[in-house]
Amino acid sequence: MSDNALEKVPTGINGFDPIALGGLPRGRCTLVTGSTGTGKTLFAMEYLARGLAEYGQPGVFVTFEESPADLRRNASSLGFPVEQWEREGRWTFLDASFESTQETLTAGHYNYAALVSRIGNAVRATNAARVCIDSIGAILARYPNVTSVRTELVRFVTHLKELGVTSVVTAERLREYDGVSHLGVEEFVLDNVVILRNVLQGERRRRTVEIVKFRGAPHRTGEWLFTIDPVEGMVIIPLAFLRPGTHASTERVSLGNPDLDRMCGGGVYRDSIVLLTGPTGSGKTLTGLRFAQAAFDAGERCLLYTFDETLEQLSRSAAGWGIDLPAVQGTGLLKALSTYPETASIEDHFLNIRREIEAFRPRRLVIDTISALERIVAPRGLLDFVLALTALLRPYEITTLLTSAPTGRFTSSLTPSIAAEIASLIDSTITLRYVERGGSMHRVVAVLQHRGSEHDAAIRQVFIDASGMHFGEPLPDAPSSLSGDVTP
Repeated sequence: MSDNALEKVPTGINGFDPIALGGLPRGRCTLVTGSTGTGKTLFAMEYLARGLAEYGQPGVFVTFEESPADLRRNASSLGFPVEQWEREGRWTFLDASFESTQETLTAGHYNYAALVSRIGNAVRATNAARVCIDSIGAILARYPNVTSVRTELVRFVTHLKELGVTSVVTAERLREYDGVSHLGVEEFVLDNVVILRNVLQGERRRRTVEIVKFRGAPHRTGEWLFTIDPVEGMVIIPLAFLRPGTHASTERVSLGNPDLDRMCGGGVYRDSIVLLTGPTGSGKTLTGLRFAQAAFDAGERCLLYTFDETLEQLSRSAAGWGIDLPAVQGTGLLKALSTYPETASIEDHFLNIRREIEAFRPRRLVIDTISALERIVAPRGLLDFVLALTALLRPYEITTLLTSAPTGRFTSSLTPSIAAEIASLIDSTITLRYVERGGSMHRVVAVLQHRGSEHDAAIRQVFIDASGMHFGEPLPDAPSSLSGDVTP
């Protein structure tokens, strides 16, 4: 950090500080703007509560709309003991809702002096380092013209700076991508601007956060996906889960198929993320079940997610290959879960998987198929999902098998679209394909990528029978690239 760089105050909000490159500029005022339901009040509440809980910085919360009682209940649901902090004199609510509805306001007049005085007294009494104003729009809308709004807002912000606090001011906006604030002047007065959005895309809501400006301070640009979790509050994905690099394991583990282990040079590394791609019926689910069976044989826990089948269908398929799935689950070494992508947002699916991992502590994870999630999210959102997932898994050294299917049963595409998006995050990529030879269809397998290890580069024929999947000799007339079919 240079001598002239502004010091940052960490917000403590999950994933926000990496976007802000450390937090909000100290001693300045940040405008947090968004339409209805975007999470403005939650952002303000978490900024104040996490500042006190994690950094020991007292705060003052000025509310113009919600009552302190409602705000206390909301904070309590996230585990913040606001009432205790109030009793200890480290948290103060200022209820300004009466002031914002006084009759004098109908004449287009509001005197900030009384409010500033109250805030100043509360800051001094609480020894506050942080202040939140939620929301200032109720007052700004009462002024007769934009010039008056700008003049009074400049005075108000100046007073906040003189108090030496780092403050957050929320304000409304009417549309997601047309202007920054409701009146169009707030963003020019305040030093920092953060926009929260809640956009309807493909019949589903997608929440994003964007830092528009930090006056004189660096920050990351662009929109970042976030969710509002009833337990964790605001969670920005994937940045909430990215950590510095961890130890790289040299231990090898079996994929559950001896032939596939040999093709991978003796198995995969303990902390590997393996992507298995292939069309319907090529053997992806069978490979996932054998992978889970290998965990059971080694006395390890395995968490298995299926997004394409019910547990009853999965158990029936497993029984066909001699695997008693309910019995294996009964040992406590396997936990199989089934859900459809449409039941939740991509962010909530990730949080659910994370909670299961933290509660069950598996050594292995199977997700069959990850491409099913393409039905509910754009490629960027699914990339963020996988990025956050890999960041979560690697520190635990959880060996992971992700399966993915392209569109269509006999597609000519090499891999599903998600495979191209996440290639740089994956340690090993294995593809199953159908090729045509002698007027009939045959399955083949190839290891396209196996990071840090030698592997079999041959394209081998695959046979599936009641005992499982077996590999044959290299196919002499296999295509030079699996992007096309073999013809006789």
